[in-house]
Amino acid sequence: MAEEILLTQEGYDKIVAEHDELVSVRRKEVSERLKEAISYGDISENAEYDSAKDEQAELEERIIKLENMIRTAKIIDEAEMTNDFVGVGLTVTIEDMDNGGTMEFTIVGSTEADPFEGRISNESLVGQNLLGKKKGDVVEIVVPDGVLHYKVADITR
Repeated sequence: MAEEILLTQEGYDKIVAEHDELVSVRRKEVSERLKEAISYGDISENAEYDSAKDEQAELEERIIKLENMIRTAKIIDEAEMTNDFVGVGLTVTIEDMDNGGTMEFTIVGSTEADPFEGRISNESLVGQNLLGKKKGDVVEIVVPDGVLHYKVADITR
């Protein structure tokens, strides 16, 4: 059986929307490109045909991947979440004990992770070590570059 994929409702909705777009719009566009390329004649030496077939294969692969994600998704129920402890779907503000700076992360499932947007995976080193901590806890996280010392300053929805 496939492993569950943790998603926020927002992440799940994005995946469903992408799937719908690929199935209803992109699939038709690629099909039209294939028909047009076939109309050029000999497909054995037809670069447009080869390109369209490659695009179709990539598209179908992405559609299957999204369908599997939708099928195995476990949506985090925000009604069940409390901000007493750091958990998936919550935003945590941390103080860097080494340089005094603060950072804010939203802990999400690995599928939704985007560090540039402040969304870190629950499976990342930082995410794993923050899970279950409460406001005021100090966390030591061993990373390849050394040891990070963070203090949980706040936990919000």
